[in-house]
Amino acid sequence: MAEEQNNYKVIADNRRARFDYFLENPVEAGLVLTGTEVKSLRQGRANIAESYVSVEKNGELYLINADFPIYMQANRFNHEPRRHRKLLLHRKEIVRMLNAIQREGMTLIATKLYFNDKGRVKLEVCTAKGKKNHDKREASAERDWNRDKARLLREKG
Repeated sequence: MAEEQNNYKVIADNRRARFDYFLENPVEAGLVLTGTEVKSLRQGRANIAESYVSVEKNGELYLINADFPIYMQANRFNHEPRRHRKLLLHRKEIVRMLNAIQREGMTLIATKLYFNDKGRVKLEVCTAKGKKNHDKREASAERDWNRDKARLLREKG
């Protein structure tokens, strides 16, 4: 089967997560947002670099420490920039993630925040296992080699 073309606009990307963790099992989750948060995201201003997903009350998942800046035209009806935001997932997906956390010692990382093709805000959440220092050195050495290889091919070709 041909892979589907995703028509979405990325708002924020957690590039550091790819360097610090082995990412597995990406899951698309919805977010419970207020109107001013959505308007702020439409301006393309958000930061999920320091954010993570936590299990809180009744086994529900929350996005912690994500920064959605205030919407300047909202005056007194504005939102709190770093509030905890509830994630919307199916119960089976939540149970699968909780099992990975408890049994395998993994963590939940927010990797990408985007608008899908229907215009809804979605968050890509991955189960992740932390990399050791030698894994990080190996990844950076491979990245450097690929960059040098591309440069050599450009010069020779």
